[in-house]
Amino acid sequence: MQTVAFASVNWKLCLFAAVVALVSYLLGSVSFAVIVSRIGAKDDVRNHGSGNAGMTNILRSYGKKMAAFTAIGDFGKGVIAVALGRIIFSLAGIQGIDAGYIAGLFVILGHLYPLFFGFKGGKGVLTSLGAAVIVSPIPFLVIAGIAIPTVFAVKIVSLISVIGFALYPFVVVAVDLLLDKPLWGELLFSLIVSSLGIWKHRSNIQRLRAGTEYKFGQKNKD
Repeated sequence: MQTVAFASVNWKLCLFAAVVALVSYLLGSVSFAVIVSRIGAKDDVRNHGSGNAGMTNILRSYGKKMAAFTAIGDFGKGVIAVALGRIIFSLAGIQGIDAGYIAGLFVILGHLYPLFFGFKGGKGVLTSLGAAVIVSPIPFLVIAGIAIPTVFAVKIVSLISVIGFALYPFVVVAVDLLLDKPLWGELLFSLIVSSLGIWKHRSNIQRLRAGTEYKFGQKNKD
C-alpha cells in the first residue's frame, strides 16, 4: 500500500510540475519588447540595434516610454509565473517542493525562446529579476543594491547584468548559510539562471572587451 501511495504522489507531482512548467513557459513567451514595438511603432525591435527583444534595445530604438512598458511587462511576468506556480502546487496539495523554482526557470526559458515569436527572444535580465524577487528576495535586494547605483555610474546595462548573473549563486550561498536556510534547491536554481544569463550575454561580453558596447544615453546609430 505504501508503494502504491508513493507512486501516486510521484505521478501527481510530475503532472502538476509539468502544468507549472507549461503555464510558465507560455507566459514567458509573451515578449513585451516585440508587442510594445509592434503596437507603439508598427515595427519589430528585433530588426534594430542588437536584434535583441529586450528593454535595452527598446530604449535605444524607441525611447524611455516604450522601454518602461517593456520593463514592467518582462519583470511582471517573472513575478506572476512564480506566484502562479506556487498557487497551483498549493491547490493540488503538494508540499515540501517549491514550485517557484520550476516556474522561474520556465518563464525565463519562455522569454529567451518564445513560442509565439519564432523562439527569438530577449536575454532574460528583467524576467530573471522578477522570478528572483519572489524565489530569492534577500539575494535580490543585495544584488539590486549593488547594481542600481553602479549602472547609473557606468551606463552599461549589459556589464551590470553579467556581474549580477555571476554574483547570484555566491550571494545565495552566503545568505542561505547566514540564515541557516536549506541551500541546494535555491543554489541549483541560481546556477542555472546564472549560466543562462551569462551565455545569452556572450556577444555583449565580446563588445565589452572590444570597448564597443552600448551605453544608455548614446545616440542610436541604427
